[in-house]
Amino acid sequence: MADWFVKNRIRNDKVTLFMKPTCPYCRNAMGILREFNFRPGCLESVDITGMDDVQDYFQQTTGQRTVPRVFIGKTCIGGFSDLQNLYGQLPVILCQIGALQ
Repeated sequence: MADWFVKNRIRNDKVTLFMKPTCPYCRNAMGILREFNFRPGCLESVDITGMDDVQDYFQQTTGQRTVPRVFIGKTCIGGFSDLQNLYGQLPVILCQIGALQ
């Protein structure tokens, strides 16, 4: 079920942030992403509070259980620090997947 839940939220032309609203790293990750002018529907945050099965699925598929889990297209780039490290490249990456206006 968790794999279906995740796979139905990610797609090639959008950024999906799996998060918990109370997590400061999640809020900071969303803050970084909101700096960009996304096409409608190409930036989604998914609240996974209380969804341990989804976090277990992330552990199996990405090697990390922590939030946020950031997917650019269908690729998990990691968490907040990984997003920070890609910051300078994000405009190019987001344009390549067609997520920006």
